[in-house]
This record gives sequence, C-alpha cells and structure tokens, in this order.
Amino acid sequence: MAKIIVAMSGGVDSSLTAALLHEQGHEVVGVTMHLWDDDDERLAESLCCAAEMAESARRVCARLGIPYYVFNYQQEFRRHVIDYFVHAYAQGYTPNPCLECNREIKFRALLERARALGFDYVATGHYARITREREDAPYQLLRALDRDKDQSYMVYMLGQDDLARLMFPIGGLTKPQVRDMAAARGLPSAYREESQDICFVPGGDYRNLLRETAPESLVPGPIVDLQGREIGRHRGLPLYTIGQRRGLGLSRGAPLYVVDLDVGRNALIVGPLEAVLRDRFEVDQPSIVEGRRPQEPFTCEVQVRAHAEPAPAEVTPLPDGRLQVRLLAPLKAITPGQAAVFYDGDRVIGGGRIVRSRPGE
Repeated sequence: MAKIIVAMSGGVDSSLTAALLHEQGHEVVGVTMHLWDDDDERLAESLCCAAEMAESARRVCARLGIPYYVFNYQQEFRRHVIDYFVHAYAQGYTPNPCLECNREIKFRALLERARALGFDYVATGHYARITREREDAPYQLLRALDRDKDQSYMVYMLGQDDLARLMFPIGGLTKPQVRDMAAARGLPSAYREESQDICFVPGGDYRNLLRETAPESLVPGPIVDLQGREIGRHRGLPLYTIGQRRGLGLSRGAPLYVVDLDVGRNALIVGPLEAVLRDRFEVDQPSIVEGRRPQEPFTCEVQVRAHAEPAPAEVTPLPDGRLQVRLLAPLKAITPGQAAVFYDGDRVIGGGRIVRSRPGE
C-alpha cells in the first residue's frame, strides 16, 4: 500500500477522495493548505482554505481516523497568485488565478513537500483522470467522466513527473455519485455548497481588489473606435476585459464591445461584435503533457476558457517557441491571459497562455 497526502479543502470532493483511498488500505494523511487570511489590504480570506473549511476537513479526518495537518503556504500564495494576478491586469491581461494556484501551489509546492516527507503520492478531488496503457507508456491526462464538472482545463500544465505521483480518485464519478457516496459514509461535507468566486477577492469583484492594492494602475484614458476616434473615457484599462459590453459608459446606436486594450497608449479600443471574433491567435509558455514539444502542425480541439465549448483548430509550432492556433470558425472574445488547452477527444494534449496579437494581426 502507498503513503498518500490528500489535499483537503473541506468540501465533498476531497473528503470522498480521502475516504476512498483510506478504504483501499493506503496510509492516508489529510492536509489543508493555508493560503491566505484577511489583511489590511482588504483581501478576502482564501475561501477554499478558510478556517471554516479547515475545520470541516479536520472533522472528516477524525471520522475516518486518519492524521490531519495544516501546511502554511501564505508567502507562496502571495507571490505566485495574488501578485501575479494584480500584475497581469496592470499589463492588460485577464489572468486566471486558479491556474497559477494549481501550477505553483497545489501541485508543485505540495508535491515537493510530499517527496521531502517520504510520501508516494498526492491525491486531490479534481474532476480529471490519469491513465497509462502500460508501464513503458507515457501517462495520459483525460477529461472527467462528468463533463459538467470536468476540471482538466485547470490542470493542463501537469507533466509526466507530476502525473506519476498524482491521483484523482473521483475523476470517474459524477457529482451526484460523489455526494451520495459521501453521505453513505456519513461525511459531514456531503452536501456542502461550493463557492464559485475567486477565493481571495471580496464579493467576487476583482475591480475592488485592484482599487485597493494597485490604484496606480488605474489611469483614466481614451476610449477609441476602430478608426482611432476618441468616443469616450475609460476609468483604467485593468477594469475592462476583451468582449465586455456593459459598463463602458457609451451611448451609441449599435452595441459596442471591448476589442483590445492598448497598454502603450492607455487606450481602450471598442468596436462591433464582429470585431471581437478571431480565427487565429498565439500562445506562449506551452506545456505538453507527454513532454515532447510538437515539431509539426497538428489538429485538435481547443478550449479557450474553463467552461467554453471546445472548437476545432490547427496548431502550428513557431520558431520562437510559441504555438499558433488557427480556428476552423471564429470565436468571440479570445482573451490574452487566459489559457488555451488542446484536446484529442478526452485526452489533454497540453496548452499555453493566450498572448496579445502581434502588430498587424
């Protein structure tokens, strides 16, 4: 049997993960990652690892009869997630902080801690699957069986070394099955509600966070149309995102959408809906699950947001390390800073960060 750390948020998914592995006879230890507290900058306490959730995880571990610990990662969370989040918005990007938290904290840092403590695996309650056809074959990362809860987009950055030491025990279950199985075991988190907000943002409105922590980034400037004519004033580029329609303060005959954020000119560029549609874009910081960077173009389906529908595409490696994505049909609001994740059916090929268009594109 293996020694396994289970990352526990206090919710039903990680609770059932711990219960299933314990029932299988593994040596299981529950761990909550304490990431953030309320502070004088008015950041919210990290909801996924708040005191209430830690107490829920503690009760689950007590019921299962397994050890429970809290690991402090507040400094790492500040550096890799909150500072990154604020800086990205100031640069005209729309970041996904949960991706960075997964990359730098929940997997990289926790896997390193598990290795140092002599554990064989880290298990989480993510809805995704890890498979391997045979011992000499690479690990594969797959979508969850429950497509409505699938989180493979959020863990696309995992490579072979990571997958060899990770477990996603509930990836083959549906959410109703998870709740029913937790209730049958008397787990106190069986019907706990889930939070959908960014964990450290008060009220879920990131604009309040920027006003509190980076007011210098909110410099008013012109709103210009596609012909370069000033038609209004914005309140600071980080307060807007590609594809946004509401809150522009414009009264025009036809609806206008945010087409681009020109950081160099501090200008917000707006246009009609068709100007927001794109059939090509590039990604940098590519991560390929099997580890080998593609040398030739390949076809796939690409998902440009966590809950977006996948779209057919061709991906071409570029000499500078970026990947160019050509869509068979244009998509709306492809947003720099979000991830583009490539799929072959249920299999995750890899992905990268959507970057700004080059001049002339």
